[in-house]
Amino acid sequence: MSRLTLRLPATLHQQLIQLAETEGISLNQYIVYALPRQAVSTEFIQATPEKEIVEQEQSFKTLLQGLGKASESQIKSVLAEREVVQPEAELSPEIIASLQQRISNATRV
Repeated sequence: MSRLTLRLPATLHQQLIQLAETEGISLNQYIVYALPRQAVSTEFIQATPEKEIVEQEQSFKTLLQGLGKASESQIKSVLAEREVVQPEAELSPEIIASLQQRISNATRV
């Protein structure tokens, strides 16, 4: 095993001590446990280049434009065919009315 001397800010040192105590292990054991987890996670997390983000956004916008919009009669037809269920018991009439109002407001936009 290797030995490493490490200088830590006092606040970080105290936080690590508390975390180790919560786990019921020594500070050394906690650090030996935490560092490999961090090292492994950095292998899987990679920043997405800005160019790729822009390309994905454009691709999504193109997809949305290609989908078009449903006519009012198509919407009514789909709604008429859906299964109607009773709301959960926890939903009060006030909550249901509020949600229906929000849906109505959102569809007007």
